[in-house]
Amino acid sequence: MPTTSLTELYRLDQFNDTFALGHYARVVDALFRRTGQQVAFKVLRPEHLLPTADGDVRWEAVAFGNEADLLMRLVDSPYVVKLIDCGFVSDRGEAPSGGEILSMGLDAVGFRQQLRQQVQRGWRPYLTLENLPRAHNLLYLMKPNTLTNRRRLPSEEGLALTVQFAEFLRFAHRQYIVYLDHKLDHVYWDGARLRIIDLNSSKLLEPNAPDTPQQLIKDIHNLCVGILYPIFTGMSPVKTTLRPQPGDQNTVDARYNEVNALDFGIEPTLSELLIQLLQQGASMQIANIDTFIRELQAVAAQHGWDFSDYYTSPASRTARDDVRLGLRKLREGEDRLREARDLFREAAIQEGITPDLENELRRLVKAINEALNYRVIP
Repeated sequence: MPTTSLTELYRLDQFNDTFALGHYARVVDALFRRTGQQVAFKVLRPEHLLPTADGDVRWEAVAFGNEADLLMRLVDSPYVVKLIDCGFVSDRGEAPSGGEILSMGLDAVGFRQQLRQQVQRGWRPYLTLENLPRAHNLLYLMKPNTLTNRRRLPSEEGLALTVQFAEFLRFAHRQYIVYLDHKLDHVYWDGARLRIIDLNSSKLLEPNAPDTPQQLIKDIHNLCVGILYPIFTGMSPVKTTLRPQPGDQNTVDARYNEVNALDFGIEPTLSELLIQLLQQGASMQIANIDTFIRELQAVAAQHGWDFSDYYTSPASRTARDDVRLGLRKLREGEDRLREARDLFREAAIQEGITPDLENELRRLVKAINEALNYRVIP
């Protein structure tokens, strides 16, 4: 296939992964000149070009082919980030700035077939993906700015996110795909819609392999422990503050192996049915994703959700409508606070204003930041 100049196809800007660095790759904001889209350009870290002791390509590079394949298998899921382009770049700088590029579009099969050959000649694999707003990343949103403050999603939003994540897993599990790498770094949420990134540690299982049922159960376990416990409590399941969790495949496979019970003492007002569901997931007592979804619906019905198999009282249904409206207004209010803060910041840096006015503007900015730090919704 013909190559072209990298800069003819892409304009690469700044790194966008500095708040949650990964093990495999660096991610750069970019303009895809072919379509005019603002995209995320994910490229293998240069140190992973080094061969293994036996001269083979490192698994970090192979993972790019795996991710491209899984993204195309899951392309019909509305919750998975979309692949836009894939290929190889010759530039070995951590953020490529020049050299040649071999763009293969959405040909994930050809990309995997060429991967070893291209890496062995020193070209790095890349994936071009939808560029999701950092302001929707849950690790970025839920990580508090003070040691005494923590953040959690309101139960209504947490249930909505859980329902969507469970639907994603049902779609994936029916194709024998396990996500595995469940952590807040990979979850984007705008209050209504879930988006999931990074399938480089995910796996396509053999349907008849002896350990396949256990792998599917483990995927539900990792969801309950790595995603749902933090969003409903604001706490990490491994007794630390919420923070990025980079790791190789072995780390991903073992990350939550020791977590078989969850501590909900920090959040005593949480629904008892929800606590029971998450504890069942943590102890690997949920047989499959369909069972998880049925039990999740029973929990959601107690919060005013409507499902044909579960009763929801008219009063609960009405109350849920008010909750949803109230949460929308809270989100709108937080957006307005940020807009006001930005206006005060802009005014405070104007040349020629008096010290008295500048001091007042800075006081207002500080007060708004304090209010946002203790906001209701992450």
